[in-house]
Amino acid sequence: MPSEESLHSRESRLGLRTWIEIDRNAIKNNYKIFRSIIAPTTKLLSVVKSNAYGHGLVDFSKEVAALGVDWLAADSVIEALRLRKENITTPMLVLGYTLPERISEAVEHNISLTVSNIFSLQGLKDLDLNHKVKIHIKVDSGMHRQGFMQYEMDAVIAFLSEHSKSIEVEGLYTHFAAAKDPAEPEDTQLQISIFKLWIDAFHAAGFKPILHAAATGATILFPETHFDMVRIGIGFHGLWPSTEAQAHRQKELLLKPTMSWKTIIGEIKTLPNGSKIGYDFTHTVSRETRIAVCPIGYWHGYCRSLSNLGVVGIKGLRGRVLGRVSMDMVVIDVTDIPELSIGDEVVLVGKSIDNEVSAHDLATLAGVSTYEFVTRINPLIKKIYI
Repeated sequence: MPSEESLHSRESRLGLRTWIEIDRNAIKNNYKIFRSIIAPTTKLLSVVKSNAYGHGLVDFSKEVAALGVDWLAADSVIEALRLRKENITTPMLVLGYTLPERISEAVEHNISLTVSNIFSLQGLKDLDLNHKVKIHIKVDSGMHRQGFMQYEMDAVIAFLSEHSKSIEVEGLYTHFAAAKDPAEPEDTQLQISIFKLWIDAFHAAGFKPILHAAATGATILFPETHFDMVRIGIGFHGLWPSTEAQAHRQKELLLKPTMSWKTIIGEIKTLPNGSKIGYDFTHTVSRETRIAVCPIGYWHGYCRSLSNLGVVGIKGLRGRVLGRVSMDMVVIDVTDIPELSIGDEVVLVGKSIDNEVSAHDLATLAGVSTYEFVTRINPLIKKIYI
């Protein structure tokens, strides 16, 4: 007898050729895990940028806000405003660069901004606003991407002290370049030491900002980096930031993947031995082969580099991608999978009975990171929270 949940899922996906299911219980599980490894006084920020790592910006943000995260982090003011329009009142930080013309909107909707260079910092002094601009100063402690360099410290503090009536220094933070491997802590320790110089200087100047440095990797592997708040992105989705982190902590931290990506069989046919398949005929079958054509492709985010490599789950068994992944179609070998019909479910990512195709597995086959794989899934694909 199908469960009420599975029946709801089937009804929700009627009329869809591809869809993504998000497991609410898995989100809750991962939330509890990250709460358990930080101190009760340490804030938990959920990074929801890039369409919540492919999981749906608005719906995922609503889920974690309801669970009780202390902060949300978006990449842009546009993303943050979208969440405010959905009546999400959780404190919100923009991690990326903010255009000057967007600052007033951020202030109006109580959105905090990252400031990481002198040009952006000085641009705050001439604003005519009704409220203070809330900012988080980002420090370049060695990654050499965003952030103030150490030689700029005195100038930054002097400017902030001079303009304290219009600027609120709400946070001070940095980002680690290599905090995903417990066997090589030296670079992370050096970045910590540089960040602490900024902490001491800000405290000496009378500022008491929220201190944060750890993303998922550092939160799991380097507890000394938790400070006042941690920023969890990919970990909230039950995905590991690296194979090294997974090998080191997976027995203790039972993260659960939240995403299943599915499609259907749109066509079935049998090809004679020796038939060639797809653009450029990159695969030739060596036996009589039954194929299924599925209506997804690289436009949907199924990497073209999975051509002749990708695997899917169908009725608990595995099928293999044959030939090139096309823009909107992919061909699967289903010779050894009995009793298939047009419309049957195909699992691209997730479990098919006891057979699982993980996002990490596909990312490895495609030659990309798990981060890249999930964030490149087309955001137009419907998300069904179950």
